[in-house]
Amino acid sequence: MKNTIIGLKELREKAAIYIDEVKKGKSFIVVRRSKPIFKLSSPNDESEFWEPVIDFTGIKKGGVLLREVLSRL
Repeated sequence: MKNTIIGLKELREKAAIYIDEVKKGKSFIVVRRSKPIFKLSSPNDESEFWEPVIDFTGIKKGGVLLREVLSRL
């Protein structure tokens, strides 16, 4: 999927519109002074390299609260 280039100022002024577009699967390259500063995309975007580290749902149905994990460290 091709990324659309938008300015940071435009993103700030029309954030709600871009959020809706990202929910629909679009992604954007945000530029400031003609230089790319970040990519705006869904966390479910398959081009991202997310990987699970630990799946706490196997320990307890619904997962484990962060404070429970931190209390045992």
